[in-house]
Order: sequence, then C-alpha cells, then structure tokens
Amino acid sequence: MGRLDGKVAIVTGAAPRGEGVGNGKAMALLMAREGAKVLLVNRSAERGEALAAEIADEGGEASVFAADVTKSDQVAAMGQAVQERYGRLDILCNNVGVGAGGGPNRVEDLSDETWSNLLHVNMTSAMMCSRVAVPLMRESGGGGSIINVSSIAGALGLMGSPGAAAYAATKSGVHGLTLSIAADYATEQIRCNCIIIGSVATPMVAGRGEEVRKRRIEMVPMQTEGTGWDVGWAAVYLASDEARWVTGVFLPVDGGLCALRAWPR
Repeated sequence: MGRLDGKVAIVTGAAPRGEGVGNGKAMALLMAREGAKVLLVNRSAERGEALAAEIADEGGEASVFAADVTKSDQVAAMGQAVQERYGRLDILCNNVGVGAGGGPNRVEDLSDETWSNLLHVNMTSAMMCSRVAVPLMRESGGGGSIINVSSIAGALGLMGSPGAAAYAATKSGVHGLTLSIAADYATEQIRCNCIIIGSVATPMVAGRGEEVRKRRIEMVPMQTEGTGWDVGWAAVYLASDEARWVTGVFLPVDGGLCALRAWPR
C-alpha cells in the first residue's frame, strides 16, 4: 500500500515554470506515487496538463485546475472543484510564492508595490487556500494536513544585495500562520506544518547563473545542493499518517543551514 492511499491532495504552484523538477512538481509526483489523487493548481493550465500527463504515465491520478490563488473567488472555485471531482480533501500544499526579484529589497528602498505584492502572493494566498481547505477537511472526516512552504530567509538574517526585507517578512508571516492554524484545529486532527527550504536547485533559481549557485552551495554546512525531491519527500511525510502526531512544526530542508554556522574561511 502507498503511504497516501485513499487521500486527496491539492498542490498549488504544482507545475514548474521551466525545465527540471521544482518543489511543487516533486510534491505532486511523489504524492501521486504514494497513492494520493492530486489536484494540480497553476495559473497555466498548459503546464499543469503536462504534469498531469506525466503522473498518468506513471499510473497515478491527477487533474488540473487553472487558478490564481491570490484571488479569493478563484480559490473558492478550487475548493468546489476538488469536492466535485474527488469528494473529499485530506492534504493542502501551499506552495505558491515569489522571490524578491532583482530590484532593491532593503527596507530603506523597498517600494509599497513590492511590499504589497509579496505579502499577497507569499502569505495571503496561503491564508485563503487554508480558509477554503479547513471546512473541506472537516467534512471529509479523519482530520487533514496543511503544509506551508517557507524559506530560510524567514528564519535567518541573510547578508547580501539586494536584500530580502519583504520576502523575509512574508515568509516569517507564514511561520505565524502555521502556528495559528495548528493551534486552532488541533482538536479536529487537522494538522499544519511548515517546510523551511534552503539552497535548493529548482527551475525558479536556475537562471541566476553558476556563480550564484556556487555561493549557495558554499554557505550550506553539508556543502551540497538540495533538490525538489528533498522537499517533496518531506511533504509526503508531513501529509502521511506517519506524522499523525506532528503539528505546528517547522521542518528545515536546508543541509543544516538553520542549525549550524560555519566559521569564515
């Protein structure tokens, strides 16, 4: 039996923007391999359909729902779609997010527009998806698992240009949201945990160049690079009944970066 047999999962931001395996794609593929039926949520239906076909080729079950999860009406429609297609919801992976981009992101030169955009995409979207998911999990019976995706930027101060004030603040906000959801719904067996991602090689960061990639590896205590698969397996654990007594937890997938510090060379 698969670790997620009989369960239904939503993965937002499931299909990657470019070639390779992002965190969302790894989560979706691995959950389908472990027996879950997966609703793939992306703004691009075309990218979602390509991933759904890949899952089907492996013998898994997935379908696509095109939505912008920063819009409350589309999030509500997402919840209705998963109920109509599969009749229940057990797992929600809040994987949608954007980085600081190439512009100034220190607090002294941070624009209102950048601040508002990152807040809405990185934090408000997770709140809205969770708001829709909780009643569906309650109706399904047996509890549920909400998995938020965060970054070491929300847990550590990171030196460098152009800074990460807005990005870090929104990811820290996801930590608080995680704890609140975990506390509010613990008696209903609806769990909420957060994966803190470190220097992982994904399509989102592939275009930054080899020099940036080298620096990212060097700052990791294990001196290696993570992949979307590392994040995906962490999500499978948190989604499974193996983690039935785990809620309100921040799980770093970062090669030791949150726990260890290296002396400067």
